[in-house]
Order: sequence, then C-alpha cells, then structure tokens
Amino acid sequence: MALKTSTGAQFAKIMGVGGYRPRRVVDNAEIVTYIDSSDEWIRTRSGIVERRWASEDETIQMMSVSAARKAIERAGIEPGQVDTVIVSTVTHLSQTPAIATTIANELGAKGAAAFDISAACAGFCYMVAMADALVRAGSSKYVVIIGVERLTDLTDIHDRSTAFIFADGAGAAVIGPSDVPAIGPVVWGSDGDQADLITQTQPWDTAIPRHERGGHDPVAQAAAAADGVDDPQATATWPVLRMNGNPVFKWASYAMAKTAAEAMDAAGVQPDELEVFIPHQANNRITDAMFRALKLPEGVVIARDIINHGNTSAASVPLAMETLLESGEAKPGQTALIIGFGAGLVYAGQVITLP
Repeated sequence: MALKTSTGAQFAKIMGVGGYRPRRVVDNAEIVTYIDSSDEWIRTRSGIVERRWASEDETIQMMSVSAARKAIERAGIEPGQVDTVIVSTVTHLSQTPAIATTIANELGAKGAAAFDISAACAGFCYMVAMADALVRAGSSKYVVIIGVERLTDLTDIHDRSTAFIFADGAGAAVIGPSDVPAIGPVVWGSDGDQADLITQTQPWDTAIPRHERGGHDPVAQAAAAADGVDDPQATATWPVLRMNGNPVFKWASYAMAKTAAEAMDAAGVQPDELEVFIPHQANNRITDAMFRALKLPEGVVIARDIINHGNTSAASVPLAMETLLESGEAKPGQTALIIGFGAGLVYAGQVITLP
C-alpha cells in the first residue's frame, strides 16, 4: 500500500507585514541614569538613539495580536483563513501552553495549528523557512508568523553591556501561496560551541526555590539554614540576559556575511541585483561590516531600525521591514535579503520578494 502525501502551492510568498511598537520611548539620556555611559558612547558603539519599552498592559499577547491583525489586513485575507500560527519568542515566561494558541484564538483563527519556537534573534527567518515549507507541502495555506519580545523583562538595566541595547515589540507576517518564486532557500544553522556568549543567567528552577513553587523543599531549606538564611527565596535572583559583546560582534560581522552570501547564491541573486538589505537589528556597526563584506551596491536600501527602536530580537526583522515599506524607502516587489542571528548561536537568512 502506498501512502498518500499532500502537495501545496508551487511557491510561497510574504503577503503582508505588520508591527507593534510600545508607546514608551526611552532615549539615551534616560539610559545613562542607570549605567556609567554617555549618549555619545552608546551612539558610537551601537547607533542607538532611542528604544521602546513595553508598559504593563503591552503584553506578549497584546503586541502579537496587534501586529498580526495589521499583517492579515495587508495580506488581504480574513482571520478565519489562517490555518497556522507560529510565534518566536524567548520572553514568554510561561512554559506551557504555547502562547501561539491564545493568539490564534484572539485573532479569530479558530482551529489553526499553533506553536511557539525559541530561536532568539534568528526566529523570524526560521519561521519564514518553516512557513514556506508548510505552504509548498500543502500542510498549510495561510501561515501567520510572529516575532515578539519583552526583552526588558529579562534585562538588567544596570548592566552596562546590555541595558542600552534591548527593547520590546512585535512584528508579524502572513505567508501564503504564490504564482512565482518569492522566498529563496534558507541558509541556516547553529554553533553550540559558542552558546555561552549570550545566555540567561540562571534557569527558573534555581531562580525560584521549590518551596516557592508550590511544594515543600526540605533540602533547599536545610542548605539555606546552614548558610544562616531563614528563607531560600532571599538568596534567589531574577534571571537576566548576559552577553559577551566583543566575540558576538566579531562572529556576527564576519561569519554572518558568509551566511548572507550563501543565501544570495542559493537564490541565484548577485550582489548587484539586491535592492534591499534587512539584517537583524543588533548593532549598526555589524550592519556596516556585513555591507562591506558582501560588497553590496551603494544604492541598496539598508534597514537602520535599530536607531529608533533598539534590538527587539525575533521582532527586529519584520519591524524593520515594515518601517522601510511604510516610509517608502523600500517598495513592494523589490528583492530583499533578510538575515537573523543570535543566542545559541543560531542564524538563518534568505532572499525574499517584499510584500
């Protein structure tokens, strides 16, 4: 007996993109009240002038739904047509259920397959690759992908190496069938040997002792008592993100230029044919180094969203894409290279046609 398999559209494309940026604008003047730094140092080191920090009501769910609704409207489809929702985030602090399920429900994508992934700053490009494959395999027709972060929940605002970088926001896209090629092959991978360069300082089970998690933990209490501490919670600290900046900068600037070149080659696109470059918004200096290494033409449009919105991890590529399209700097139908890279270390990139 031969099993039946599904087949979908010959090609897939990004049909629409949408973003949500938190209301609160935090400039460098405020940041330097928390760390020993200066506006000039921050601008020189990163290019960042200001960033957005989420308020209490601007939750992962709220920002995701707002961004996704814009993307769905711009794609020209109804929420009920969405059959898959994928969310990339490292700051949804509940292990289960996946937040994609409640986002799909609020969007009106009833019965949609829904799941979360954790691919840090490469998350959006990972999801583009997955959605492209799902549409062409016939497993899905319209996929909503959402990169969303509240990085300020895991940021130590007194850490001079990270406090000025991280920000919050959500970016979404709809991927569906296309009559022509519009998403090139993904080039992706990881380098676990360098996983310790960007990390959460501690896992949740050490940050929150067992007796505080709903159970009696005599071992933890005995250990604390031996140290002269009555309450183990007194020794616990909230996990935050730490980054070893110099090695990450070198890796992103040079190794990712190679990945970007491979993505263009896989798509059959020469550097002088590229019209738009949208790298993960990690650091303006990294973007400049990649531009030089790729030998891109002077006229190519380069995303500089980091200047006003900071590093939003999985949300940064779609937010930067929306900024370029809304401003008119980039046009629908242009050929763009997108690439993401971050903790893990993970990376992914592909050439796309802008929606």
